[in-house]
Amino acid sequence: MSENQVWTLVEPPEGIKPIGCKWVFKKKTDMDGNIQTYKGRLVAKGFRKIHDLDNDETFSPVAMFKSIRILLAVAAFHDYEIWQMDVKTVFLNGKLEDDVYMTQPEGFVTPENARKVCKPQRSIYGQKKASRS
Repeated sequence: MSENQVWTLVEPPEGIKPIGCKWVFKKKTDMDGNIQTYKGRLVAKGFRKIHDLDNDETFSPVAMFKSIRILLAVAAFHDYEIWQMDVKTVFLNGKLEDDVYMTQPEGFVTPENARKVCKPQRSIYGQKKASRS
């Protein structure tokens, strides 16, 4: 998180209630059921935001089925290979434009910064506008 400059620690502004966050851990296994890797992801509790006051729109990128069919037809006609791509830190590549405040994640709190809150610089899973950024 510090390498990607995801947030900065700031004093909490008056009248602002920071949203919470939690860690989500998963075990990735291979086809035989053997554990390949352990993964951890920080998720913001964006569901606690009040719709009218905190945000005015959300976005979820979804492809139309017609578009996928056209893409597959063109690829089959020209004998192209189709590959899949996944970006591991896709949400951390988007910069936030709004002021959002989040509690410090468990395990990152130091005694000298215990009263501070995180001000995310980049989008985090669980935020309402994370997909748009």
